[in-house]
Amino acid sequence: MDMDDSRIIKTEYSEVMQKSYIDYAMSVIIARALPDVRDGLKPVQRRTLYDMHELGIRYDRPYRKSARIVGDTMGKYHPHGDSSIYDALVVMTQDFKKGLPLVDGHGNFGNIEGDGAAAMRYTEARLQKITQEAFLADLDKDVVDFIPNFDETEKEPSVLPVKIPNLLVNGSEGIAVGMATSIPPHNLGEVIDAAKAYMKNPDITTRELMRYIKGPDFPTGGIVINKDELLNIYETGTGKIKVRGKVETEKAKGGKTNLVITEIPYPMVGANISKFLSDVAALAESKKTQDIVDISNQSSKEGIRIVIELRKDADVENFKNMLYKKTRLEDTFGVNMLAISDGRPETMGMRQIIKASVDFQFEVTTRKYQTLLAKEKERKEIQEGLIKACNVIDLIIEILRGSKDRAMAKACLVEGKTQGIKFKSKESKVMAEQLQFTEKQANAILEMRLYKLIGLEIEALIKEHEDTMANIYRYEDILDRRDSMAQVIMNELDAIKKEYGRPRRTVVENGEEAVYEEKKVEEMEVMCLMDRFGYLKTVDMGTYERNKEAADAENKYVFPCRNTGRICLFTNTGQLHTIKVSDLPFGKFRDKGIPVDNVSNFSSGKEEILLAASQPRLNLCRLIFVTGQSMLKIVDGSEFDVAKRTVAATKLSEGDEVVSVAIMEEQKNIILQTAEGYFLRFAVEEIPEKKKSAVGVRGMKLGEKDVVENVYYTTVLTDPVIEYKGKKVEPGKIKAGKRDGKGVKIRV
Repeated sequence: MDMDDSRIIKTEYSEVMQKSYIDYAMSVIIARALPDVRDGLKPVQRRTLYDMHELGIRYDRPYRKSARIVGDTMGKYHPHGDSSIYDALVVMTQDFKKGLPLVDGHGNFGNIEGDGAAAMRYTEARLQKITQEAFLADLDKDVVDFIPNFDETEKEPSVLPVKIPNLLVNGSEGIAVGMATSIPPHNLGEVIDAAKAYMKNPDITTRELMRYIKGPDFPTGGIVINKDELLNIYETGTGKIKVRGKVETEKAKGGKTNLVITEIPYPMVGANISKFLSDVAALAESKKTQDIVDISNQSSKEGIRIVIELRKDADVENFKNMLYKKTRLEDTFGVNMLAISDGRPETMGMRQIIKASVDFQFEVTTRKYQTLLAKEKERKEIQEGLIKACNVIDLIIEILRGSKDRAMAKACLVEGKTQGIKFKSKESKVMAEQLQFTEKQANAILEMRLYKLIGLEIEALIKEHEDTMANIYRYEDILDRRDSMAQVIMNELDAIKKEYGRPRRTVVENGEEAVYEEKKVEEMEVMCLMDRFGYLKTVDMGTYERNKEAADAENKYVFPCRNTGRICLFTNTGQLHTIKVSDLPFGKFRDKGIPVDNVSNFSSGKEEILLAASQPRLNLCRLIFVTGQSMLKIVDGSEFDVAKRTVAATKLSEGDEVVSVAIMEEQKNIILQTAEGYFLRFAVEEIPEKKKSAVGVRGMKLGEKDVVENVYYTTVLTDPVIEYKGKKVEPGKIKAGKRDGKGVKIRV
């Protein structure tokens, strides 16, 4: 079959990728990760709340299984993973994450310490009262646009008619593509006061708005310590808020002091509490502080309570400052107030968010009262028709009785057509011809029940008409005058504040910078001992001298170093690992020590240590490197004066490894021994000095599969004892050669 060339679209691959990726990015930004500035909700939250509203899971009705809510939301509105919907539902129930929880959860919905919620088949949920009243009310009054769902079988609201600036009240966090949002929660009452202030004065400045909104109000409390920076953060929409936990002191037994943490900084919510506890324990283990006697987490449903027991003579203030400096008890909340405004992402200041929310309120209220006004006008028309009909009821009954069908009667009521209708008198016919009821009025008259003619019912109808007229007058006033509408919105906001407002939990102040004085370690010379299993420890010089014989016999490496310095480990993979001496245990000679893996990036399973030495010593030396492929070089030790935990000590060819690293002292000759039994002896002077990044020069010509296995050195005074396959080889009897020779084979 011939392909029609006109249907093949040729395009640049990069263009297709670019377009596809931009489409994906925009979909994530608009329809997944960022909240709408008007209702402060992401699509998944909006859809879940709307679905609960549709299912009738109100605050005053029984709870329903979370799995039912998740399944229904997924099937109708949100065709994504069930976990994304359930996770959103869980967060909306958590009073430690949200300033204003929108869902009332029943069952295990997780806790502040980071434990997750139970599976959705176990938990139940329903809407909170405020969600019902301030988020989902008036959806039946055409206040927001409804759009088709993903398969066009349902309609969903494009935005919820939220009556409060929810984006500020509940905050939001989300990661999109190339951008992220992070908005802290605020106090409901303060935000409502700020919205009212903006309505009264649309030219209000951010500084003036901050008379009402003091700063963020985290559900976990805590203390914001950079009050002066908040104005800039709220004007630009970006910045960093510094938050501290609340710390109290209690007197304990025996004159000791307990530090009690009763509130944690908001960023610590979740798994970071256990991280904080381990950080505090690490301070004691690493000898950063000697003040901690014990630490316990006594938190319960009543609230956070982390108790740190201190020694009698501890400097409490200094210790508290150390916690702020060295742990997450003082943390930063990065603010980036990014939201969807008019269908596009925008970083907004506080005033812009409040303006957008208030503008949305006016739009929703306008649509609400337009709908109500239209209904009242329709009602008025019908009521007027019925009142008029009651005044001429005898004539209407005569028309009805004389008509053959409904259409004939209706034509008479609307247009005064009397053809075919039997009247009792000419006067009746003349009067009937003058009738001019509207279509709706005629239908209402034809459907009217006889009991409506009772005197009291007619009075009630007249009263109802008066109420309708009053409503029409009120609605028209609200729609015609901005002040009237503003008053309606303010009254609603006041009612919400009165019922749901709560005192501020977070203190906002200008805290002093935490100044922590670290106790200076007394600098001294110590002896570092490392056994053949890779366990390290340090002992003082006196201890070493008393146990010199045992120390030298039991340990692979024994060398002096400063307790404030570093140790260098050279490995067969060409790596240099550095270790702070302060990280090593210092004390008794018989202590086991700490595995080298625990204090460095060294991996005992993959690497082998060829040389351990103190950094200051290396600075004064030169090192000889020998690799399996017989590459040699001398490197100045000062090149290894690095602070990084791991660097490359040498450059290796593919498949090569370091066989020996030696400090140059009085070496005269070097002897290379290969796996196949070749020995080459030549003067150390022949090895050139290179940089650590160099591969080096060839020391010996090797057979195809042969490698250098051992390296020996002769000095002016001594020769090494060389044992090869059980045979003792005297260095002096190995014929002296030149570098890059083949060497001599020793027969066993």
